[in-house]
Amino acid sequence: MADDAELRHRITELVDEEHRLERAHVGKALDEEEQSRLRQINVDLDRCWDLLRQRDARRAAGLDPDEASTRAESVVENYRQ
Repeated sequence: MADDAELRHRITELVDEEHRLERAHVGKALDEEEQSRLRQINVDLDRCWDLLRQRDARRAAGLDPDEASTRAESVVENYRQ
């Protein structure tokens, strides 16, 4: 289980990778592999942010944040709908 600092570090790594991909292709399309990686980065970011929010909510409620768990992609990706 990741703690808050590890989650924030992972989020920073993912955002940096996302920005590198986008900057490398200004004015030109990403290839299929890069598009797939960008989609996976976005899913991973959603899952990290969700876990961090769960931890914050548990802490605010006086519960153990370490009992929060990473939710499935199908769960976090359907929040938007």
